[in-house]
Amino acid sequence: MKFAFLGALAVSSLAVGIAASQSAGSATPENASPIYGVTIPEGYRDWKFIAPAQEAPPLDELRAVLGNDIAIDAYKKGTLPFPDGSILVKLAYKRKQSTEFAPATVPGTPTTVQVMVKDSKKYPDSHGWGFGRFVDGKPVDIAQHETCLSCHVGNVRDHDYVFTRYAP
Repeated sequence: MKFAFLGALAVSSLAVGIAASQSAGSATPENASPIYGVTIPEGYRDWKFIAPAQEAPPLDELRAVLGNDIAIDAYKKGTLPFPDGSILVKLAYKRKQSTEFAPATVPGTPTTVQVMVKDSKKYPDSHGWGFGRFVDGKPVDIAQHETCLSCHVGNVRDHDYVFTRYAP
């Protein structure tokens, strides 16, 4: 009887271990950003709009920033620092003139998807934020990710390292 119980316990433990390793491996390394391990969140295109931005040349981009419910709630309440679990996603596109309405500039070719994830325990060395920058769904190289934190620290320290303000 003891052996049957121990055998069942061993099989159960093995199954739990396999399931845990599979779920931990669901964000494959090739799709995670170097340094931070950030991935593009599922369903982000359905998140709420925070604000637009226009980048001057040489980038010459139109950008839209979206946020998950935690980030949106923090923006609406003016909560700083942002709470853990906040996620911001920036969609960037080359600017182009509309073919249908000459004065309008519209999104052209997509350039990047940029992600910020707030997790103060996971990212204590980067003020609680993890960064990801992706082109065609794949993370860019480590050198580009090394510039994320320094740019945010150098420019928006007083806004919990976040550039985007909520557009009313």
